[in-house]
Amino acid sequence: MSTISDPKVAVVGCGYWGKNLVRNFARTGALAVVCDATEAGRAKAAELAPDADITADLDAVLGSDVHGVVFATPAETHYSLAKLAMEAGKDVFVEKPLALELSHASELVQLAQAKGRMLMVGHVLEYHPAIRRICSMVREGELGKVQYIYSNRLNLGKIRTEENILWSFAPHDVAIILRLVGAAPLQVTSVGGNYITANIADSTVSTMLFDNGVRAHVFVSWLHPFKEQRLVVTGSKGMVTYDDVTKQLIRHDKRVEQGPDGPVPIKGEGIELEFADDEPLFQECSAFLDAIKTREPALTDGVSGLQTLRVLQAAQRSLMTGGEPVPMHRLD
Repeated sequence: MSTISDPKVAVVGCGYWGKNLVRNFARTGALAVVCDATEAGRAKAAELAPDADITADLDAVLGSDVHGVVFATPAETHYSLAKLAMEAGKDVFVEKPLALELSHASELVQLAQAKGRMLMVGHVLEYHPAIRRICSMVREGELGKVQYIYSNRLNLGKIRTEENILWSFAPHDVAIILRLVGAAPLQVTSVGGNYITANIADSTVSTMLFDNGVRAHVFVSWLHPFKEQRLVVTGSKGMVTYDDVTKQLIRHDKRVEQGPDGPVPIKGEGIELEFADDEPLFQECSAFLDAIKTREPALTDGVSGLQTLRVLQAAQRSLMTGGEPVPMHRLD
């Protein structure tokens, strides 16, 4: 396949999240077309991307000469639309989740491999400069052996009635944890409650057990009195926290050491770390363009999205059985 030096893309969907993708792809200079079924969406697209063609005709987009198609559409459409686009010879960037069924996600990954297409999933927080710095600290052994990770993503609203909080909020946190640990968990458990809409969980706590002894939990809720978005990584040599509300990344000189009479907590000072002031979504959009140009998979490629989906599927099964542990091998 020949190298593409100047890729052009189309964004399908200019709604709640799609408008942010339109804005960022317009900023890259690669946005050629915006497609939205609604008049309001097309009007917003024309405002954000005055140099792009605006249309309601998806077939025209798939038949055009754009190299990549970006889908910011309802989750239940991701599988069918991504499949259509790859079959039309386009590289695809689809917002999370990759699909709602594990078998559908697996099919998309296989289709991308068979057709030589780039498939990327919108796990935007993996492109956050603070998260990337934490990943580097873990990779370089600065925290020692990782022991425990937790992530809280809590707020009041926006409440969905089509997908539960697990599928709406947790994909970002699961993807980050998998990246930090560098492996899939052995077992997943999840508990939660439905308070607003029947059979739609509004709050869940999911735990993951890894074969290297690491444990992790993800607490997500849209029924919380205050906003909290915090990641904590605990290692044998130190700890690091990132608070996405205050935008503080702190390396804590806190750990537990073995003394003559047993474990001793060491409570050192915390040091605030700097990180680049880059918009994560712009970095993500640029990563898709790089994948189109180089034909090298993006950080959040289809395989990565599939791994995250497997954990979510296990968590959903556990949630439906009142918190029964689900071994990951049972999903195979």
